[in-house]
Amino acid sequence: MKEIYLHSLKPGQKCIIRSLNSSGIEGQRLLDMGFIRGTELKVVRNAPFADPIEILIRGCNISIRRDEASLIGVEII
Repeated sequence: MKEIYLHSLKPGQKCIIRSLNSSGIEGQRLLDMGFIRGTELKVVRNAPFADPIEILIRGCNISIRRDEASLIGVEII
């Protein structure tokens, strides 16, 4: 199965995190915000030029940049 990345999802789509392709400070920051393998999330909205992306994860709305979202592999549910 081809891996899909979070930045390619449309508002309203739900998914489960399957991989986090980042390390160092950026990877740790995403982990600290709750982007952990197996966690379910929903894309709430994209900004007018698609950056940032608002995500509902673990009951919190979080906005991340599109380039950060491109590091998160997901499975659509």
